[in-house]
Amino acid sequence: METVTLNVKGMSCNHCVKAVEGSVGALDGVQEVKVNLEAGQVNVTFDQSKVTLEQIKETIDDQGYDVE
Repeated sequence: METVTLNVKGMSCNHCVKAVEGSVGALDGVQEVKVNLEAGQVNVTFDQSKVTLEQIKETIDDQGYDVE
């Protein structure tokens, strides 16, 4: 398992949190997703053999947020 912290712009409310946590959490191989709204960060724990960091970033991007 690997844990990464991504800086994400554009998240401003609880709907944003649910959108990111729900979409990333649905990916096969993602064990845990936690959004820190105030810090603009998303912590993701995932199995690198099942999902890539790029796939996680693309999923967040697909929800309308910018991963730095």
